[in-house]
Amino acid sequence: MEDKNKCLLFHGGAKTVPNPEIRTTRYTKDFGYGFYCTRLEEQARKWCYRKSKIGFVTSYMYAPNVELNIKQFVENDEWLDFVADCRKGKLHEYDVVEGPMADDQIWDFVDDYLDGNISREEFWGIAKFRHPTHQISFHTEQALQSLVYVSHVEVRRDC
Repeated sequence: MEDKNKCLLFHGGAKTVPNPEIRTTRYTKDFGYGFYCTRLEEQARKWCYRKSKIGFVTSYMYAPNVELNIKQFVENDEWLDFVADCRKGKLHEYDVVEGPMADDQIWDFVDDYLDGNISREEFWGIAKFRHPTHQISFHTEQALQSLVYVSHVEVRRDC
């Protein structure tokens, strides 16, 4: 019998990633340090192009493990507070976090909110998500075990 909770996820980057791992980078991300994927293949393609004209989209089958501590967000104050805390370097205890992504435009508004330049109400007044975004981040080794490598494809940006 097929598990209806399974879904295909994509990771975009400079290399293929058949064996995901959690890496600490020099800057904090929306949901903190972790391994990030998306359900949106086009979004993963865009992630490939952050530093290069060539990249790879790696795909995984994801089967959520109900024994893990999983947090799912929608665009609301709880999401904004969580992203703000993670951007400040605050750690959390979730194995998996899923929700909208603060893209380049939204990122600037989050920074304005963090710096106290705009209020929460002003943030929501100007931070309109123009297109669907999605991210799911894996923060523990147990969480990474819920991903099974499927394939990868090379992508090139047309210039």
